[in-house]
Amino acid sequence: MRRSLICLLLLIALPAVAQIYKYTDANGNTAFTNQPPDGVKAEAIELPPLNSVETPKVPAPAQNQPIEQPASPQPEAPYQTLELTDLPADEALRANNGTFTVGVRIQPRLAQGHQLQLLVDGNPYGQPGNVPRLQVVNLDRGEHSFAVVVLDKQGIIQQSQTVTLTVQRVHVGKP
Repeated sequence: MRRSLICLLLLIALPAVAQIYKYTDANGNTAFTNQPPDGVKAEAIELPPLNSVETPKVPAPAQNQPIEQPASPQPEAPYQTLELTDLPADEALRANNGTFTVGVRIQPRLAQGHQLQLLVDGNPYGQPGNVPRLQVVNLDRGEHSFAVVVLDKQGIIQQSQTVTLTVQRVHVGKP
């Protein structure tokens, strides 16, 4: 089962133009490959076309630069709920390689022209987008603060409460 899952993930990661073959190995396990093995009957797999959605190009703030707040007073917040989810409340977050996903609860749905931007330690992290799942990759261990902002072309529309927590990572030292 684990091998099939790994093979399926490889299928997803391969370019759409690559031919995929399915065969049964010597141990009776189903395997997938981009080149048919010698001496083994392999079946060519037809993959459906990939779905894609073009998103409008919105200038992103420079990486790790604070986002400027507009000078004019903010109108009433357009989102009744804007908060981070999938983070522990009263304990440390264990992420052995510093990689984890943060969810965003937003009500009503994100409006057209608005994007979500994760803030880590008060600075923009990653690229703004319209998906309520934000990926953190290889974050150093220690205490960090997290928030999410809703952006439009003029800047920040609304910001969530800040969540502060400790990220735990495995430390591998020399013996």
